[in-house]
Amino acid sequence: MGFVDELKWRNMLHDIMPGTEELLNKEMVTGYIGFDPTADSLGIGNMVQVMTLLHLQRNGHKPIAVIGGATGRVGDPSGKAAERSLLTVEEIQHNLDCQKKQLEKFLDFNCGENSAEIVNNYDWFKDFSFLDFIRDVGKHLSINYMLAKDSVQSRLETGMSFTEFTYQLIQGYDFYWLWKNKNVKLQLGGSDQWGNIVTGTELIRRKDGGEAFALTTQLIKKADGSKFGKSEGGNIFLDAKKTSVYKFYQFLLNVTDADAPNLFRIFSLKNKEDIEALEAQHSEVPHLRLLQKALAEEVTARVHSPELLKRAQETTDILFGSSFEDFKNLNEAEIEDAFGEDITFKVSKGFFAAEADAVTILGEQAAIFPSKGEAKKTIQGNGVSINKQKWSLHKKITAADLLYGKYLLVQKGKKNYYLIVVN
Repeated sequence: MGFVDELKWRNMLHDIMPGTEELLNKEMVTGYIGFDPTADSLGIGNMVQVMTLLHLQRNGHKPIAVIGGATGRVGDPSGKAAERSLLTVEEIQHNLDCQKKQLEKFLDFNCGENSAEIVNNYDWFKDFSFLDFIRDVGKHLSINYMLAKDSVQSRLETGMSFTEFTYQLIQGYDFYWLWKNKNVKLQLGGSDQWGNIVTGTELIRRKDGGEAFALTTQLIKKADGSKFGKSEGGNIFLDAKKTSVYKFYQFLLNVTDADAPNLFRIFSLKNKEDIEALEAQHSEVPHLRLLQKALAEEVTARVHSPELLKRAQETTDILFGSSFEDFKNLNEAEIEDAFGEDITFKVSKGFFAAEADAVTILGEQAAIFPSKGEAKKTIQGNGVSINKQKWSLHKKITAADLLYGKYLLVQKGKKNYYLIVVN
């Protein structure tokens, strides 16, 4: 099975330039994807592009990840309703360093001629003067051609700066430089990148009479149409300091039945036969959530490690079990690892000097609930547990309830856990 067929059965393929599949079936092709350094960690949404490069390499081709030291200074307008704030040079460099370390975990850099590479486009832009750029690159693409791009058309009413308008030229030159210097014949990316990628193929054709190819993958959305990769607390990052391993695991474990088959095909490295067999098993006993468990296990182990996966599973068993005695067996580091910043709340120890009112703590001091009234209503409805015990309005919280003298485990409903840290 070739690379394109691989993407097709995994429901990943979106657009492909004529001749691309024939080229991939004929020879080893070097292809690249650019990564935007807007954050110091890749998100789980970026894993779609990581998987694209992985499948490219596993099918015998050479993957290159381009980290945008140059393009990051401009900002990609694709899919953006307004211009983003520009980062400082120091912020971009920090983000690049962090993302590079993450990318190195997924691709094989020691497998002969199709070993992966990571390059920084600032290396070929740093000595390229503005006058040389507009003379050698800008003259090959007309204003009409550039205005026709979706990323520009969608912003004509609200406005676009010259900086953002030139982004497609910069990304186009990336492709040209890589084609010229590293024999890169294929650029890949999400479907929102089609216009920028085709600009590169056009620049190669007009500037040197060369031929290059384009392929894009589906933008991953959930069955309800919302963006994949976000939770109530924000983005799901690959960095455990930004999204705890436990929370990362839980996010995947809790994807809906409607989303699980599609996501598993995209993120799993299992072959077609094994995945179809698991899908069949899942459809027979959907309540066992076999696909969700397999997805959470495989991706968490790949992004973090098998050891951290095991810890996340153990923490899950403890949190969703009925015994607070088991929870007490976790050490302080394990407790804090299980809760991300968005579900951890700090409260002054002074509130626990005497008996504390749960409504005030949960609805005001910790703000687990949007208001004291909402907290009171949920407690009255038997929807709140503290330290694995159902809580009532008349029951007070005391210092004796604090594990290690500082932690309070709060549960809202069946699945929503929060940690109060007393300081």
